[in-house]
Amino acid sequence: MKIYEFHFSPTGGTKKTADILTEKLASEIKSFDLTDNCFDFSEISLKKDDIAVIAVPSYGGRVPEPAARRISTLKGNGARAVLLCVFGGRAYEDTLVELHDTAKSSGFRIIAAVSAIAEHSIVHHMAAGRPDTQDQTSLAGFSEKILEKISSGNITEPSIPGNRPYKKRGVIAMTPMPNSSCTKCGLCAEKCPVQSIDKKDPAKLNTDTCISCMRCVYICPHSAREANAAMISKVERMLKKVCSERKECELFI
Repeated sequence: MKIYEFHFSPTGGTKKTADILTEKLASEIKSFDLTDNCFDFSEISLKKDDIAVIAVPSYGGRVPEPAARRISTLKGNGARAVLLCVFGGRAYEDTLVELHDTAKSSGFRIIAAVSAIAEHSIVHHMAAGRPDTQDQTSLAGFSEKILEKISSGNITEPSIPGNRPYKKRGVIAMTPMPNSSCTKCGLCAEKCPVQSIDKKDPAKLNTDTCISCMRCVYICPHSAREANAAMISKVERMLKKVCSERKECELFI
């Protein structure tokens, strides 16, 4: 049996959460970065006795489209899957059920699902510092329960919240642009999950394909890329009320 971790984590919060969950499952984990726009994920083929942890952030209550496309090319071959949805404190809505359907259509058997909170990728003081110590304790406890289920041979599928049809996609579009500190090193273009940034001129951006994931902002070594401050303030006002109360991690098993 091998343990695989597949994560779509443009700003690191989803991977950090997934690592907390998976470190209790096995000492050796094979990890794949679903933000890699050059990797052919269709080449990955699992075996029936393998375990896959598939982790995505919630974008407006849905699975990010590039993540869904790449997961759909995996060959699950009956491998057991633990799903993880990470959100910034508002709500994950149909993300888990969409992730369930996507993974199942790729041949995975869903045995557990987890929702967890990480720092918001745009408004950083929302869910700041999460996953925190309390979250880590919860996730470690979830891992133990998942291990117990795996050890028992139980492959029943949990009831997962969400609606079908899924909610309509709709998020406030933000296209981070370079500032005067940009050296045109090309790292943002290289690491963009959807190749929206021109490799020769980072100021050129395909707004039709940009998913506002903030990867370019997160990885820039010169802090030379930034989103529009007025748009960030707008998002902050929208989130202020719904993110005011602490939300906890959940396990569906």
